[in-house]
Amino acid sequence: MAQALVLLASLLIFSNVAHCDFSPKVIVDMAKILMDNYCSPEKLAGMEEAIDAGSSNTEILNISDPATLASVLTDGVKKTIFDSRVKVTYEPGFVPAAPPAMPDIPPEQLAEMIKGTVKVEVLDGNIGYLKIQHIIGEEMAQKVGPILLECIWDKVLPTSGMILDFRSAVSGELSGIPYIVSYYTDSEPPIHIDSVYDRTSDVTIELWSMPTLLGKRYGTSKPLIILTSKNTLGIAEDVVYCLKNLKRATIVGENTAGGSININKIKVGDTDFYVTVPVAKSINPITGKSWEINGVAPNVEVAAEDALDAAIAIIKLRSEIPGLVQAAATLVADNYAFPSIGDDVAEKLGAVVASGEYNLISTKEELEAKLSADLLKLSGDKCLKATSNIPARPPMNLTPEMFIELVKVSFHTDVFENNIGYLRFDMFGDFEHVAKIIAEHVWNKVVDTDMLIIDLRNNVGGSTSSIAGFCSYFFDSDKQIVLDHVYNRPSNTTSDLLALTQLTGRRYGSKKSVIILTSGATAGAAEEFVFIIKSLGRAMIIGETTRGGCHPPETLRVGESDIFLSIPISHSDTAQGPSWEGAGIAPHIPVPADAALDTAKAILYKHFSGQN
Repeated sequence: MAQALVLLASLLIFSNVAHCDFSPKVIVDMAKILMDNYCSPEKLAGMEEAIDAGSSNTEILNISDPATLASVLTDGVKKTIFDSRVKVTYEPGFVPAAPPAMPDIPPEQLAEMIKGTVKVEVLDGNIGYLKIQHIIGEEMAQKVGPILLECIWDKVLPTSGMILDFRSAVSGELSGIPYIVSYYTDSEPPIHIDSVYDRTSDVTIELWSMPTLLGKRYGTSKPLIILTSKNTLGIAEDVVYCLKNLKRATIVGENTAGGSININKIKVGDTDFYVTVPVAKSINPITGKSWEINGVAPNVEVAAEDALDAAIAIIKLRSEIPGLVQAAATLVADNYAFPSIGDDVAEKLGAVVASGEYNLISTKEELEAKLSADLLKLSGDKCLKATSNIPARPPMNLTPEMFIELVKVSFHTDVFENNIGYLRFDMFGDFEHVAKIIAEHVWNKVVDTDMLIIDLRNNVGGSTSSIAGFCSYFFDSDKQIVLDHVYNRPSNTTSDLLALTQLTGRRYGSKKSVIILTSGATAGAAEEFVFIIKSLGRAMIIGETTRGGCHPPETLRVGESDIFLSIPISHSDTAQGPSWEGAGIAPHIPVPADAALDTAKAILYKHFSGQN
């Protein structure tokens, strides 16, 4: 009731006690037209009571120009019910167009007329192209269907993919919607395509896919792209919305016009005012919403004039996807660090493609994202993914002084109370060529401490080339130690990672206490170091479980494409059970990362106090 009163008030707001030009009855009649015909009557609740209240108003309208009045009333209605399709116009002499009757001419001539609104072509790459400006209804289809099949449909039916160009489609018949949609779906099971509510009859009509058609269906396996523009209107929008939400078509172009399934222009009494009002509305059974007013948003938004080229590129990409995914599966099977998992992932990846999950991919970026998501889901390994092929940076031409400054900013050292050393660095690298600089400017500051805290909470990994050397500083040189057994999938070999007998600088040795701090960000090479030290019982780990990354992965090209996979090809020793890859390394003492340093200090202080 309140909303209806606002609507009527917006129509009557310009009433005033001035010269008598238009009776308030005109406004009341307009409101009645909306109440009896508007497709969403729930927006007009209480209108009847509001009309009764308004009809007793004997004031008269002050706006003398009827066209201005019509414009003002239109603005008031739009702001009240938020529907841009409703309009009030003043049109003396307007003669409503009668609905066109089926021309009484031979089917052959009808077919020629229809072909004038359709352009058919087979593009390079065996891509069918249909440009449609008007969607014919059931009656016309029955009459000229066989001729259109022969002249149009049969030309594009054998193609590998199809483009429907609706950029200029501005008219059509409601009964034509199931025809078009059904040619791109299967005969069984029946699909509820749309529901159309007609306000004047208060009846909802359900549109369903058709079990039998003239000619053969295009089916559901081949790519279908629909081109749209801001001018795509009405029935064509319904077809676009249905096929989009059935996930049968990819929409490329611009947001459509946001028209109406059925709109009427109704005369106001015996005046020259008319109210244009949508008398029916579409309710999609999948979304529960409609394309009307807001239009249909494209899956791939491009300017209308660029839509055809974009569609051709999408179909070309989709034709390559099965081969690309198979090539990716082969790379995983041949190179992934854990062979049984790699074989399983490869097999299941092929099944995912066969299921059609890749059918609506439109860009290389979407393909990479889908590949990464599937590889993670199937393997559980976040390191196995699509990636960019970023060229390695050329070696930096640094002077000795520059190397020294780089080392100083990359490592942080301190000596706490009770001669407790602290060493932090956030990335492993190829330290061998700067070992002397590190020894002099970093290691020598902590090597003589009685206890050492190594802070890897922010260490994200890097190269594993220096792992053996770094580990060796925490063991004595009097015996050979096997730090890890590393399996390499491409060569199918396992090699021993051994402690080094010769080091730059002095060792910390195996007797002094060492604590390593970790967090959920500790990854890759840092995890390998923690894994070795923990496995050999050389240090206490305090903090959070590490990320569960991997040995540095290889970047491998998928076929001849510009898509690349990041594949871990090596893993640590699993003889005693799963290593750190994937699961991470649990600390001896779990605490939040930001509390780890204080916890370590407290333990070492207590240890020092116990010795004195």
